[in-house]
Amino acid sequence: MLALFNLNYAPLKPMFDFFKKDKTPPAAEANTAEITPTKSWAERLKQGLAKTRSQLGNQLASLFGGGKIDAEVYEELETILLTSDVGVNATKNLLDDIKNRVKAQNLDDTVQLKAALKAAMSDLLTPLQQPLETSTHKPFIIMLAGVNGAGKTTSIGKLAKHFQSQGKSVLIAAGDTFRAAAREQLQVWGERNNVHVVAQTSGDPAAVMFDAINSAIAKNIDIVLADTAGRLPTQMHLMDEIAKVKRVMNKALPNAPHEVLLVLDANTGQNAVTQVKTFDDALGVTGLVLSKLDGTAKGGVIAAIAEARPIPIRFIGIGEGIDDLRPFNAAEFIDAMID
Repeated sequence: MLALFNLNYAPLKPMFDFFKKDKTPPAAEANTAEITPTKSWAERLKQGLAKTRSQLGNQLASLFGGGKIDAEVYEELETILLTSDVGVNATKNLLDDIKNRVKAQNLDDTVQLKAALKAAMSDLLTPLQQPLETSTHKPFIIMLAGVNGAGKTTSIGKLAKHFQSQGKSVLIAAGDTFRAAAREQLQVWGERNNVHVVAQTSGDPAAVMFDAINSAIAKNIDIVLADTAGRLPTQMHLMDEIAKVKRVMNKALPNAPHEVLLVLDANTGQNAVTQVKTFDDALGVTGLVLSKLDGTAKGGVIAAIAEARPIPIRFIGIGEGIDDLRPFNAAEFIDAMID
């Protein structure tokens, strides 16, 4: 089957490679493990945020190298934050917070500004650190939305593995009936990891959701991951259609979906803020997945999102590996971005 995918979807081969089985012999695998120590999540997070840290952290290191705290220092700090996509409003509020800390704590040297910045960032981001609780309903229905290319389909594969590691059973609803590659990618992942995928070669995505929820109820499944077609925030007729899908899910199971996750590509920078606002207005987004943080120097956008629309950040992605999607931890993120 994979050969057929490579034939028909050659440009998508890197994505399919993500789902292929590892063919490394057990002995070789063991030898590799002895030679290369496994990195901790904190180390992998720092590595994943290398581009952001090289821009933000290096400039801050120069700024916080010592000297008098004055208007020029604040102006330089403002420029650094803005160029890291922290956003105008978030930058202003962070600076106001830092100035208040400087005054209250009688700080007078720029070396002391680093702790003040981290504390201000912590106050902004920690409220968004709310792990996703899936034990409140069974099946627990998670609807995933986002624009094309945000990493939605790949995130579903990673999330399924994450929940399986918790001992939960998972079912995937391939609701992106407009894009065959998305459906096939999910089916490949499902076959490899023994996850049932409800899909149709054509038809109404709402019908796929209805069938998937009923199947999950019948099979006593813990979690349903429901994929949806990519939408641009400017395509209001398509946004209305995805809202219809959500209503059908509620008819299939009262109060479903129990979580509406919006997947955002960190590379889009400030455009991610617009996406959050538009999707939230249309669907009532309850959680965010920020993907591809390893490929951008715009990791500061997380602060802009927190300022504009403080929706819990459930997961962040810092690589293409199956374990490179983890629950958001504000303190770890700030350390990885600034230190």
